[in-house]
Amino acid sequence: MGKDKTKRFQENLTFRNMVQPQFEEIFHKDHALKGHWHRDFFGNDHPIVLELGCGRGEYTVALGEKYPDRNFLGIDIKGARMWRGAKTAMEAAMPNVGFLRTRIEFIDSFFAPGEVSEIWITFPDPQLKKNRVKKRLTAPLFLASYAKFLAPEGVIHLKTDSRHLHDYTLAVAAANGLVVEEANPDIYGSGRADDILSIKTTYETRFLQEGLPITYLRIRLGERKVFTAPLFTPDEMLI
Repeated sequence: MGKDKTKRFQENLTFRNMVQPQFEEIFHKDHALKGHWHRDFFGNDHPIVLELGCGRGEYTVALGEKYPDRNFLGIDIKGARMWRGAKTAMEAAMPNVGFLRTRIEFIDSFFAPGEVSEIWITFPDPQLKKNRVKKRLTAPLFLASYAKFLAPEGVIHLKTDSRHLHDYTLAVAAANGLVVEEANPDIYGSGRADDILSIKTTYETRFLQEGLPITYLRIRLGERKVFTAPLFTPDEMLI
């Protein structure tokens, strides 16, 4: 492990805004903060918004700056990357921004029913290989996890450079009767990129330089708890 990475891991341990549970704290059991994020972490009753696969935390921090009356929690397994967002939030004294280092597969262990108001998924790995479809963060298995803690009126935002993932998620939504409030295949080309959607991560800046269109979806799960895979998805065209 490089010196910079080791230094960041050590500094992460000093950040009050970062939660880094041990494996045994969450494997087949609930974390101590489950159902208590408002009281024990943020110290208020403002809505909680998650960013899944937050990377360096750029979106989490930017949203926290724009909405001081909401709580934002970036989630990722890459501690050396999250260090940047956590440090920025600490230095700016942002009480409404936090970070959780864990795998998304364990997310059920952290949040109680209705505890989360919104979910942002920004530029996730589209998992284009056929045997990796279930790993997509908008796959039925993950949606079922989110449905356990997302408020019935809560929304899921997907922002990605992958038109394939965009179309796949639309197919999942259609197969499960989900409400698609917005589906935009090119937020910059269409002029849809407002001050929220135009927040740029490092990855997004790179994709825009390559001329890739950035897509956006906003869907609601409603009361649905069980999700099935669509009969036909863009994956039928993958080799």
